[in-house]
Amino acid sequence: MKILDKVKEKLNYNKKWDKYYGKGKNKIKVPNLSLYEFMNESSLNYINNYAINYFGKRMTYREFFYEIDKCAKALRSHGIRPGDVVSICMANTPEAIISFYAVNKIGAISNMIHPLSAEEEIKDSLNATNSVMLILINVAYDRVKNIIDETNVYKTVIVSAMDSMPSFTGLGYFLLEDRKVKIPKNDGEFIQWSEFIKKGENSNAKVLVKTTKNQPAVILHSGGTTGTPKNIVLNNGNINVVIEQVRIGLPDLDETDKMLTILPLFHCFGLVECVHYPLCSGAEIILIPKFDASRFDKLLTKYKPTIVPGVPTLFEALINNKHMKKVDLSFIKYIVSGGDTMNAEKNKLLNDFLAEHNCNTELKQGYGMTETSGGCIFGVLGTAKLGSVGIPLPGNEVKIMDINSDQEMKDGEIGEIYITGPSVMTGYLDNIKETNEILQKDKAGKIWVKTGDLGYLDKDGLLYYVQRLKRMLIVSGYNVYPSHIEEVLNKHEYILSCGVVGIPHPYKVQVPKAYIVLKEDVKASHKVKKEIKEYCKKNLAHYMLPKEFVFKESLPKTKLGKVDYRELEKDK
Repeated sequence: MKILDKVKEKLNYNKKWDKYYGKGKNKIKVPNLSLYEFMNESSLNYINNYAINYFGKRMTYREFFYEIDKCAKALRSHGIRPGDVVSICMANTPEAIISFYAVNKIGAISNMIHPLSAEEEIKDSLNATNSVMLILINVAYDRVKNIIDETNVYKTVIVSAMDSMPSFTGLGYFLLEDRKVKIPKNDGEFIQWSEFIKKGENSNAKVLVKTTKNQPAVILHSGGTTGTPKNIVLNNGNINVVIEQVRIGLPDLDETDKMLTILPLFHCFGLVECVHYPLCSGAEIILIPKFDASRFDKLLTKYKPTIVPGVPTLFEALINNKHMKKVDLSFIKYIVSGGDTMNAEKNKLLNDFLAEHNCNTELKQGYGMTETSGGCIFGVLGTAKLGSVGIPLPGNEVKIMDINSDQEMKDGEIGEIYITGPSVMTGYLDNIKETNEILQKDKAGKIWVKTGDLGYLDKDGLLYYVQRLKRMLIVSGYNVYPSHIEEVLNKHEYILSCGVVGIPHPYKVQVPKAYIVLKEDVKASHKVKKEIKEYCKKNLAHYMLPKEFVFKESLPKTKLGKVDYRELEKDK
C-alpha cells in the first residue's frame, strides 16, 4: 500500500468515531481543578437537590458541602497537610464519600483500600503509600489493630455503617451487626468519627487548597487477578475529564437522575462513574454499603433509580431474583455493565428480561481499567451492539496491535488492545519499571496503555473484548481463546456458567479444561457430561476441545465479583 493510501486509511479510521459523537467533540479540555472544586462548581446550581440517599435518609448538596467542610477542618486539626496520604478503608457510606472529597479539598491524597482485605494486604498498602491517617469501617478493626504499629499511621478514625442511618434502621443494624464488633475507646491512636469531627468544629483554618489537574488525587489498586496488586496514581485531571467525556456520550443524563451506587468506592468504576459523575451533575446517589441479591427487587421498587450500573454478576442476580416477576422497570433510563465483560448470550438474556419488565432501554456495556480512570469505552450514542463494548469516549483512541510485533492489526483481526487519552494514569506509585512496561509512547508523542487484553475492532470502529492476553492458550501451535470456549458452553441448555483454563500437556503444551456450573434443575451425571462433550465436538474446532470437564456448585470469585481464574488454575 502506498504511503498516501495509508494516511487516508488512518484518517478515515479516526472518523469512524466522529460520526457518533460529532465532529470536533473528540477534543476534550481537561478542567484545571481539583475533584472537589470541579464537583462543587458543577453542582452549585442544584444546591437544594438531594445529593445522597442512605437507607432513606437524604442529604442535600448544601448539607453535603457543609459536612465536607467540617471533615476538612477536622483533617487539618489532626495534622493532615497538603500532599499527605490518608487511607480510606470503608464500605459505601456517606462518611466515606465526605472523607474522600475533604481529603481532596485540603490538597491531600486518598488511598482507597478494600475493607475485606487481609491484615498483611492492609499493612502493605499503608506502608507502600506512606499513609499517615486511616479512616476505617469498624468491622475491619480486628484486622488493623495488630498491624497498625508497623506503619506510619498516627491516627485511625473508626466509622460505623450505622452512623448516618435513620434512627430505627440504625438500631436494627446495631442489634444485628455492630453489637458484635469490638472497637477501642478513644485514645491517642484511635478515635470515633464523631470525636474526630468535633475537634475541627472551632477551627478557623482555611481548608480549600488550590490544586491543579496534574496534582495526584487518589491511589487505587489493580484487582490482582493476574499478579501482584499495583498502586495506581490518578490525578485530578484524569478523573474530571471522564465526567466531561460522559457528558457527551450520555447527553440526556441530568440533575433529575438517581444513580444506584452499589459498586464500591475502592473500585474505579464505583468511585468515578457511580459517585463523582452523578455528584458533578446535580443528581442523587442511592448509596448501598452491602448488596443483598435476594432483596434486589425491593431496592429497585423502593428507590426507582434511573441509572443502574453494575458488573455481570450483579445482573445475573437481577435475572435470577424470584421476586422480580411483576416488577415494572420502566423508570430505568440506563443500565450499564462494566468491571468485567458479559458475553453476547447473557447480554441478550438480560435485554429480553428488561423488555419483559417494560424497560425502554437495553444493556450498555463498557470497557476500561483503573489505569484509564475506569470506563474509557462505552456502548453510547447508538453503539450498544450485542457483544461489543462500544466506542472510545470522546478524546480517547483505541488501536489493536499484533502481540508479536509493532504492527497495527486490521479490522476484525484479534490483537492486544491499546488505549490513549487524557484519563490515562500518572503511573504506578514508586514503580518506574512496570510503569514503563505498560505505558508506551508513539512517534507522535501519545501515551498508550498496553492493556494486556485481547480484542478486535469492526469496520464501524466498535471494540469487541475477547479475553486477557495471559489467558490465551497455545495448543499444538494454535492460539486458543478460553473465552470463546466459554461462550460456546454458555449457550448449552444445561449450563448456568463456566470457566475455562489451560492445563499442561506432554506434547500439545497446553489443553483447555472446563469448569461447569449446571442450572438448578440439572443434576451432574455421566450422561450430562457426555451430552456436553458431544455438543462441544459439533461447535468447536478439534484443537479447542476441553480435555477435561469438571462440574462445580459455583465458580470462585475475586473480591470484585469476577471469576477467579487463578483459583481455578490451582485446581489442576
